Amino acid sequence: MTASGRVAWIDASAGVAGDMLLGALLDAGASLEAVQAAVDAVVPASVWLTRTEVTRCGMRAVKAGVEVLAEDQPHRTWQTVRELLRSTGVAEPVRAGALAVFERLAGAEARVHGVPADEVHFHEVGALDSIADVVGVCAALHDLGVTRLTVSAVAVGSGRARTAHGEIPVPVPAVLELAAGREIFDGGSGELATPTGMALVTALAEESAGLPRMCVGASGVGAGTKDTPGRPNVVRVVVGTAGLEPGHGTADTTQAVVLEANVDDLDPRVWPGVLASLLAAGASDAWLVPILMKKGRPAHTLRVLAPTERAGELRELVLRETSTIGVRESAVRRTALQRLWVPVPVLGGTVPVKIAHRGGLIMQATPEFDDVAALAAELALPVRTVLEAAVARAVAAGLVGGAPVPPGQSRR
Repeated sequence: MTASGRVAWIDASAGVAGDMLLGALLDAGASLEAVQAAVDAVVPASVWLTRTEVTRCGMRAVKAGVEVLAEDQPHRTWQTVRELLRSTGVAEPVRAGALAVFERLAGAEARVHGVPADEVHFHEVGALDSIADVVGVCAALHDLGVTRLTVSAVAVGSGRARTAHGEIPVPVPAVLELAAGREIFDGGSGELATPTGMALVTALAEESAGLPRMCVGASGVGAGTKDTPGRPNVVRVVVGTAGLEPGHGTADTTQAVVLEANVDDLDPRVWPGVLASLLAAGASDAWLVPILMKKGRPAHTLRVLAPTERAGELRELVLRETSTIGVRESAVRRTALQRLWVPVPVLGGTVPVKIAHRGGLIMQATPEFDDVAALAAELALPVRTVLEAAVARAVAAGLVGGAPVPPGQSRR
């Protein structure tokens, strides 16, 4: 998003569950049809979503319902859920968000039960209604255009709760694992935060924080199942446009995906071509990091910064062009200054100078090296000579930090 893009804040001061958060986002204006379509893409003809207006302790709210239409498989593994999400045709931000949520759930359950993450059986998380909650929330955020999310301190509850494994203390172990690094408090008796709800807010929200500065566009209230006397059992969301901080001007902030693979058996002469292919296929960046793997084997970590809409294509390219047998991926936010290119005359030729700017002022100005090298080859001159000349011409043209951005220039 741009610096004035869509942001949202989740008020989880009364607890959080997947259906509560989904209800709040629907109440804030997310399209039920768009959410249903995303869920159908993952688990076709399996669940039907509904929205109903209710009251909780006198407060109007939306209750999101999930009607199971097909017989569910009660013990899906993380590997099964992951393949379901990867093979679906939903928008890439929805897929990336849902994968991040379930990955956090798998990690938490694996630690709690002492088993590898891929062997975790999600009796509750793998059920159709939980898949609908997770995919539905990610689809609702995408439909609302939200690209930055924060959450309040989360009420997790107290006492004891009954689960498939017996009676356990509240907050339940998985919720505590998921809450690492986040602000929580008890907030009352009973289980106020479910593992699915906690995974959603910790995987998708950048930080625990109070209501951020914004121009409010919409708000929504999502209801839990119980109507608790004296305490509205609801989650609230506030959606709006972030205000510009003084001196920040403009910058582009977008959702992106980082693809990673550790490779120890590829001929190093192949790597330059792999990186070039990834960049040509639309990667924002691609690079190698030397690492030392088990048994002292030297290797490289390939990292690819991918626009969300190109992540699938670039993932397949990594699998095809390298010897890796798997690719990790994680959702990130990428903030970049706006850019434009200004041609300047250099030694009888022309070299474009890349301008990074914000707020109408130049932040950086750099001659494009490939064009410099091409001109040097054409003139049979050292690259250093042509580069120095290009920098001098850029300065002479006023393309320096702090100068106004020249109008009417090309952007690419």
